[in-house]
Amino acid sequence: MEHFSPFARIVVKVGSNVLTRPDGTLDVTRMSALVDQVADLRRAGIEVVLVSSGAVASGRSEIRPLRRLDSVDQRQLFSAVGQAKLINRYYELFREHDIPVGQVLTTKESLATRRDYLNQRNCMTVMLENGVLPIVNENDTISVSELMFTDNDELSGLVAAMMDAQALIILSNVDGIYDGPPSDPASRLIPEVCPCNDLSGYIQASRSSFGRGGMLTKTGIARRVADEGITVIIANGRRDHVLTEILRNEALRMTDEESSTEATHSSLSYTRFVPSSRPVSGIKKWIAHSGGFAKGVLHVNRQTTEVLLSDKPASILPVGLTAVDGDFEKDDIVRIVGPDGQSLGVGKANGPSAEAREQMGKHGQKPIVHYDYLYIE
Repeated sequence: MEHFSPFARIVVKVGSNVLTRPDGTLDVTRMSALVDQVADLRRAGIEVVLVSSGAVASGRSEIRPLRRLDSVDQRQLFSAVGQAKLINRYYELFREHDIPVGQVLTTKESLATRRDYLNQRNCMTVMLENGVLPIVNENDTISVSELMFTDNDELSGLVAAMMDAQALIILSNVDGIYDGPPSDPASRLIPEVCPCNDLSGYIQASRSSFGRGGMLTKTGIARRVADEGITVIIANGRRDHVLTEILRNEALRMTDEESSTEATHSSLSYTRFVPSSRPVSGIKKWIAHSGGFAKGVLHVNRQTTEVLLSDKPASILPVGLTAVDGDFEKDDIVRIVGPDGQSLGVGKANGPSAEAREQMGKHGQKPIVHYDYLYIE
């Protein structure tokens, strides 16, 4: 890494289809190549948090169940065996570079409260401060379907926001987002996505053979994270030197922007989501990723909807409420819904649901959700 890096801290997410062969066994050669690249980034002074899939696929290749198992039982069994194999392999590979690693297993439920969220952030912060590389994965041994992350793309987006990373690099088995099926020779890679770009006509809903997610999930997560001011890159993790080439390209991009000159970039292709220039507070980053924990729904009228979508600072006031669904307490996460049923965002309730219902439609009341604790999607 002879070039200056534009990022001091990054999150790298490695998908199952990058780390596993078609038969479900770990691709140790690919793992070793990625570890070498992460070591290069560390030597260049870049802090790295690794979000790694592969535990379930790894376990699947190690054990044959004695009876037919349902999907939850399979995930619990395969991940329990596979996670041990996966982290041990990472430990051995990183030890060759004198890099200590630490395992961070988490669940969606364990990040539902602000306190637990901050506890996990503190854990990884201490690890980074002491030169330890955090390797994060969902704890599939205790996760059940309704409490699971969509996949590790969702988890990596949350970790990037939690750790105030400047970039999230999602490594998949394709080069990025295409304007058609990647298998179609006529399809073209979309190199850059701005907030105004509509990708709904391009994204395929199909999922990977080993992971739970697909490009639809990746795109949704990438947009949300980029809206929080974090650069997001989707690239092919099976390409040689992919991480070092991405960082080199991004460094050259920054140089070009500062000097208004053009440099010769690498031939490596990937999709880059342009980060928002508007700063987002730490509490709003947590709220942005907490929609799945919503305990209730606040329905707002058209006037309130127009104000919320105008980018003007605005709180949710009782006078703008038309209905309150669910039972929630103060500080619980609630979803905000417009008059046509469209989801507008999420926020932290400033009072319980009973109080919101009692004050609904009244003037001169305190905000139900204050602007500082409101994230508009």
